[in-house]
Amino acid sequence: MSTLLPIETHDHIIMPLAPSSYIRLQNVTFYAHHGVHKEEHFVGAKYEVDAELRCDFSRAAIDDNITETIDYGIVYKRIEEAITRKKRYLIEAVAYSIANRLLEEFSMLQSATIRVRKRNPPIGGVCDYAEAEYTATRPDNQ
Repeated sequence: MSTLLPIETHDHIIMPLAPSSYIRLQNVTFYAHHGVHKEEHFVGAKYEVDAELRCDFSRAAIDDNITETIDYGIVYKRIEEAITRKKRYLIEAVAYSIANRLLEEFSMLQSATIRVRKRNPPIGGVCDYAEAEYTATRPDNQ
């Protein structure tokens, strides 16, 4: 739930719209073993993840208190677990599982957009990466 915090000016107090804040982890990188082909589960590949987490961290910013925001050290660990502990066929499944796990764990999280990139995908040609993006939104924040 968003908390509207007043902004004091010289003459009066302005009530802003509901705060929209984001925490982002960019290019979280791991070596893992996902893919449709059997060889991919054996050889593995480099995977990168971006996480965009929408929440209201106004109170944490005012109080300078990590307990009132989303600890991105924990987010990193959840991404690592999703990427390295279970082999999946699709990066779509990886993105989906990360987004939903984060929504389950962090009650203040309004939505999570997860991008999973697979470097040098085996597509029969030159391609820097394949990417799947998934956004999960808490039902009361749509």
